[in-house]
Amino acid sequence: MSQDFDVVIAGGGLNGPVLALALAGAGLRIAVVDPRPAEARAEDGFDGRAYALAVASTRLLAALDLWPGLAPKAQPIRQVKASQGQPGEGAGPLFLHFDSAEIEEGPVGHMLEDRFLYRALLAAMEGAVTHLPGIAVTGQVPDEAGIDVHLSDGRSLRAALLVGADGRGSGVARRAGITRQGWDYGQTALVAAIDHTLPHEATAHQYFMATGPLAILPLPGNRSSIVWSETRANAAAIAALPDADFLRVLRPRIGDFLGDLSLAGPRFSYPLSLSLADRYAAPRVALVGDAAHGVHPIAGQGLNLGLRDVAALAEAVVEASRRGEDIGTSLVLERYQGWRRFDATALALGMDGVNRLFGTDNPLVAGLRGLGMGLVSAVPALRRGFMRQAAGLAVQPMPRLLAGQPL
Repeated sequence: MSQDFDVVIAGGGLNGPVLALALAGAGLRIAVVDPRPAEARAEDGFDGRAYALAVASTRLLAALDLWPGLAPKAQPIRQVKASQGQPGEGAGPLFLHFDSAEIEEGPVGHMLEDRFLYRALLAAMEGAVTHLPGIAVTGQVPDEAGIDVHLSDGRSLRAALLVGADGRGSGVARRAGITRQGWDYGQTALVAAIDHTLPHEATAHQYFMATGPLAILPLPGNRSSIVWSETRANAAAIAALPDADFLRVLRPRIGDFLGDLSLAGPRFSYPLSLSLADRYAAPRVALVGDAAHGVHPIAGQGLNLGLRDVAALAEAVVEASRRGEDIGTSLVLERYQGWRRFDATALALGMDGVNRLFGTDNPLVAGLRGLGMGLVSAVPALRRGFMRQAAGLAVQPMPRLLAGQPL
């Protein structure tokens, strides 16, 4: 059995559904194929998974009419403080401080739980998009006129374009012959949510330590999300600890500014690596999100980078469709790749450099590092430039969705 679409999207995490809604809103016929059951991530219970959404990302969600329902569930980030962490002592010297009062756009970002965002995407896709949960893309055959997409349930879909939003191990990219570059950081991220007795003051903290960075990100109420990067061996030992012992190890790393700590949900861990696709496009294929660039979580930019891809690809495809072009041709996809590849690669390598720069105790490096960060902190124009970059407001040219404008 075959069914025709304009675009088939492999992957139903977050980037895939957002792209589907953007394209469907412009009148295209879209299918989202997601190997995971839809209900698995839409349950009511809090599980601690959350994202730091940049200003540009919330504008994109607003353009899709999703943000008004999500904003009351989100926690604004009004300040960002970066410190040299002192294991066992909490924060060391503060070398970077961003305050949202310095930019006109309001909070530098918002924290939003996965369950709220995913549930909103599911509801919005209903009736607008063909959603196929619990099914995987197993094959693809492009030709001059389109691409046949084979599914794990025996069906085949026909489309003008197949989008890989299927993560770092993207099967779409592999089958298209797209190779990857990258390396393992030798680190594992330990992720959890904590309740605390003192308020977080809407402030995100990043401690840099030789074994890896520790991010403390505010959630609604007296609750924060922890993304704690450690060496692989340390992380394995810490992850194996009972909850009480995990907290005993965590407390001295955070310090006492949040008061008493307790776990607010389950703990997760995942290995950290850099993974960059050599191309974002192939015949009848485009990649977005982690399928194009899997980055270190040091600045919480992974999802934001993916949403930049989504905004650019949606605009390139919709404009081509309105001009009567075949949306899956190399001419259209090269426009998208040219728009996104340099920006995403530069940001990914920049985060890699920050991780290496701050992940050392070498006195010479530490001195140069402090000098550079002191300069950024002392010069308002530089500081605001860094803030606007982190907020996704420096992308050029700016896709319409990232500016909050409909396609």
